[in-house]
Amino acid sequence: MIFVDTSAWFSLSVPSEPEHGRCVEWLSSNREPLLTTDYIIDEVLTLMRMRREARRARRLGQQLLEGRIATIEWVLQVDVFRAWQIYQDFEDKNWSFTDCVSRVVMERLGIQTAFALDDDFRQFGTVVVVPNRP
Repeated sequence: MIFVDTSAWFSLSVPSEPEHGRCVEWLSSNREPLLTTDYIIDEVLTLMRMRREARRARRLGQQLLEGRIATIEWVLQVDVFRAWQIYQDFEDKNWSFTDCVSRVVMERLGIQTAFALDDDFRQFGTVVVVPNRP
């Protein structure tokens, strides 16, 4: 199982993004099932709308919510409270609250690989991040 972050969904969905080609190439060779959270869906759809990609956001949202491209893991109340603790404990990091929730969900499910483009997942220290940097 591979956790998919906002950065990957966005780059996959928007062809003008610099990492689009690399993400599409990685995804086409991936054989592991993908998982994302309701928090990530919220974040990526909001980001896409704010960046004037509403049409693509609707398409991605439809695919995600129908379960066609990934399994959705719904964040639990206990995840939110654990993420809040991480958020407070790591003030030296620029992790968003959603990043902290993602970390907690990955730990809960035993997921060790993330499809992500930012450094946040690498900073967790327990996650293999794909695709590899060029």
